[in-house]
Amino acid sequence: MTDILTAIAERRATKRFDPSVTIPEHELRDILDAGRHAPTAFNIQHTRFVVVTDPALRQKIRAVSWNQPQVEEASALIVLCADFKAWDKDPARYWAEAPEKMQSTYEGMIRQFYSGNEQMQRDEGIRSAGMAAYALMLAAAAHGYQSCPMDGFDFKAVAELINLPTDHEVVMFVAIGKKSGEYPPHGGHLPLEETIIENRFA
Repeated sequence: MTDILTAIAERRATKRFDPSVTIPEHELRDILDAGRHAPTAFNIQHTRFVVVTDPALRQKIRAVSWNQPQVEEASALIVLCADFKAWDKDPARYWAEAPEKMQSTYEGMIRQFYSGNEQMQRDEGIRSAGMAAYALMLAAAAHGYQSCPMDGFDFKAVAELINLPTDHEVVMFVAIGKKSGEYPPHGGHLPLEETIIENRFA
């Protein structure tokens, strides 16, 4: 398996995948399980992972995704969705393994923090799905696969195609598989000194 620092340093968005490659079920489950373990505020676990295996549905999604080939070519196409109302769906269950007093305390905190604050409900869902997506990509790399985070698609059309509940929102795709061919030249990264600010902006 690839170590995590190497996976982070070498990760590239893969645009073309070998469509003949199949990810074994146990490996895909491991990758999805990594996404499930990504951090979430109050342990609410907002993210839902729609694994698109139906070739006809993949074709329809590609048609509303600027015809990007990775939608169909990737071994796994995962649509990450955020449940914005997860905070209000029996929130005690997110602390079911904790002592009863702690469970009760967190349930009260969750309700107080999110009730009536729809902007925060949405923001937390988006943040959670973003962290889950990166966990998927690193887990894929650990298993020797490449990945592509994607937001180049018609969000409303995809939501309709996957029958998305009204209190959920599509956040992004993660396509996973074995890359086909070589990567194009890389744009590079900004220097560390330009991206790190000590204490406050000048």
